[in-house]
Amino acid sequence: MRYRLVLVVATVVVLLDQVTKWYVRQTVGLYESIPVIDSLFHITHVRNSGGAFSLFAGTNPVYRLPFFLGVAVVAIVALLYFVSKVEPRQWLLLLALGGILGGALGNLTDRIISGEVTDFLDVHWHGYYWPAFNVADSFISTGMVILLVHSLLVREEPGGKLL
Repeated sequence: MRYRLVLVVATVVVLLDQVTKWYVRQTVGLYESIPVIDSLFHITHVRNSGGAFSLFAGTNPVYRLPFFLGVAVVAIVALLYFVSKVEPRQWLLLLALGGILGGALGNLTDRIISGEVTDFLDVHWHGYYWPAFNVADSFISTGMVILLVHSLLVREEPGGKLL
C-alpha cells in the first residue's frame, strides 16, 4: 500500500512537471519573462545545465551529465529505501517521499532528454532574485520541509505509537 501511494504521487508530480515544462518551452521564448505579479513573480523561461542554484553549470558536460545522473539514481534508490521504513499510517511522510521522488524523476527526465533542466518560476522582491525553479523543484523542496519538520517534531514511543 505504501509503495502504491508513493508511486501515484510521484507519477502525478512527473506529469505536472513535464506538462508545465513542455508548455513553457512551446509558448515562452528562451529568456523571455512574463509578469504574473509585477515586482514579485514572473514566468521566465531559462535552462539550467547545473544542479540546484546552477551548481556545476560551467563544468564540462562530459563530467556533469554522468555526475547528475548518478546522483539522481542514488537519490531514487535512497528514497525507495526510506519508503520501505515508513509505516503505511504515516501518509504525510509517504506523500512527501512521493513528491520528492516525482521531482527527482521529473528533473532526471529533462537531463536524459536534453542534458539540462527547464526552469520558469521566477520569484523576486525589490531587486532580490531567487534562482528560477520548476514544479519538480517545488515538490522536492516541499517534501524536504515536511521530512525536516517531521523529524524535529514527531517522536515515536518504543511500541511504535506516534507521540
